[in-house]
Amino acid sequence: MQLWEWIKQPWPWYVAGPLIGLTVPLLLILGNKTFGVSSSLRHICAACVPANIPFFKYDWRKESWNLFFVAGIVLGAAMATQWLSSGEPIVVDPKLVNELQQYNIHDYSSIIPVDLFNWPSLFTLRGFLLMVAGGFLVGFGTRYAGGCTSGHAIMGLSNLQWPSLVATCCFMAGGFVTANLILPVILNL
Repeated sequence: MQLWEWIKQPWPWYVAGPLIGLTVPLLLILGNKTFGVSSSLRHICAACVPANIPFFKYDWRKESWNLFFVAGIVLGAAMATQWLSSGEPIVVDPKLVNELQQYNIHDYSSIIPVDLFNWPSLFTLRGFLLMVAGGFLVGFGTRYAGGCTSGHAIMGLSNLQWPSLVATCCFMAGGFVTANLILPVILNL
């Protein structure tokens, strides 16, 4: 198998997981930096909005490496979409396909269900709850918890931080409740 074909294949968890995990000691060794993505929005706002808001008054340049990290995520996603995509439809487990058909979700041509996430559905109650209210709750929860899932679950737990354990348990519990109790109600709207 050629290198390009190998890169295009999904990587197993025992390769991808340790590579993600190794970012923690690498960041700590290289500059005592912490891993997390949600703080980059604060850095962008501090750099671009020169308002007199105390939350944004700090030296964001010290954290500019984080902005390059997030730019790399966006660039990497664009490159993967352009050059590493097979062009085949997204493979969805048959059990999930049967369950989603109950909610009139049939189009899997994108990485997210097109039947749910499109401009016309934004102006329906279901679309508003999923995209606007859901986005607000994710942003609020990230700020309230003092970080995102990657910051707490990857960086915080590896540093044995008690607040990160509590936050990660709450993220997981909220995900289970949402996926099993709240999402089915919203999808039936």
